[in-house]
Amino acid sequence: MRIRTTPVVIAAGIFLMGLGGTASGQSAPAAPASVTLLAPGMNGVLAWPTTSYALDTGPLGKWYVDAALTGLAFGQTNTLSADRSGAADLSNGQVFLQKVDGWWQFYVQAGAYSIPVIGAPYAPNDVDHALNNYYGVAPQAFLKLAPTDNTYIEAGKLPALIGAESTFTFENMNVQRGLLWNEEPAVSRGVQAGITLGPVTVNVSLNDGFYSNRYTWITGSAAWTINATNTLTLAAGGNTGSTAYSSIATPVVQNNSSIYNIIYTYNAPPFIITPYLQWQHAESNAKLGFLKNTDAWSGALLVSYAVNGAISFAGRVEYISTGGSASDGAANFLYGPGSNAFTATVTPTYAWKRFYIRPELSYVAAASITPGEAFGKNGTNKNQFRGLLEAGVLF
Repeated sequence: MRIRTTPVVIAAGIFLMGLGGTASGQSAPAAPASVTLLAPGMNGVLAWPTTSYALDTGPLGKWYVDAALTGLAFGQTNTLSADRSGAADLSNGQVFLQKVDGWWQFYVQAGAYSIPVIGAPYAPNDVDHALNNYYGVAPQAFLKLAPTDNTYIEAGKLPALIGAESTFTFENMNVQRGLLWNEEPAVSRGVQAGITLGPVTVNVSLNDGFYSNRYTWITGSAAWTINATNTLTLAAGGNTGSTAYSSIATPVVQNNSSIYNIIYTYNAPPFIITPYLQWQHAESNAKLGFLKNTDAWSGALLVSYAVNGAISFAGRVEYISTGGSASDGAANFLYGPGSNAFTATVTPTYAWKRFYIRPELSYVAAASITPGEAFGKNGTNKNQFRGLLEAGVLF
């Protein structure tokens, strides 16, 4: 089972600008509250301040700067030999620079980050892990052309179209990413185009899937905004070829699969409710070690409730079931071929102005595991508890 945890070095000069200063040392004017940022998306209980910092670059238009500075600490049971029983780390030290209007736009995200995943080992926050294995100093960056108000094309390092959770901790209801997210592409290099026709937005992308640098993936999504409260999204993608390349960010099984989502979102304060279903399929491929077609079926329910403007509660439950067995050559999507798992996560949040703090409790229970692929020093334990605390500030 792969893990995706990425740390990198902060771009210090840009970070100071994100705190409110320009290159000349003068204060940057605040952006109007009506500005809609390109990214990062906020799918949970946290939100950016009502205004971003605006840099007036003259003929190049206004560029907007935001930043996230957060840290976390955790402890867990049944620790893998390659993991640790507890640690404290920098979870985000990132700056976001973007131009959001006109026929040309851009987005650049740079800095340090980690991506804790429930049921997966936590990788240490050091430069070697980030630069050699993951998404580098700028995990997402793209140029966007918008010839009309309802069409666009963009190219670069893009957030994937698949799944209901975004990549970084502060973007989501829960601090940790879920098991379903860990089966999905997170960041892909490629090109993407989209069009909005009334209440429906359609996107399609040619990309490198799980950051493989092999441009054989095609993904797409169609989102129907039924009304201000309800949205239905269909998403799908898959590898059109066969890619043997492997790294921590590029698991062979997932990168050679196809994946399908049905996602529904109900957003009527104080509730946000998102159930979604996911199907994944890997074709048999003897060269890659899959001797039979293998499927993984999964579902998740994400819920948040805002008690008031400062306090909220979020929860997530998931279930994944994979086909085959260790004896028939099936692909391993999880804790061994034919394994399954249930997870539960609870995350209360307290937010005050730009600051927030979030304790989190999570539990994962696996069954039908392959010895060596699950939890504990020998990979034979079938469950894990993790307690985690994240706190930080969004500029």
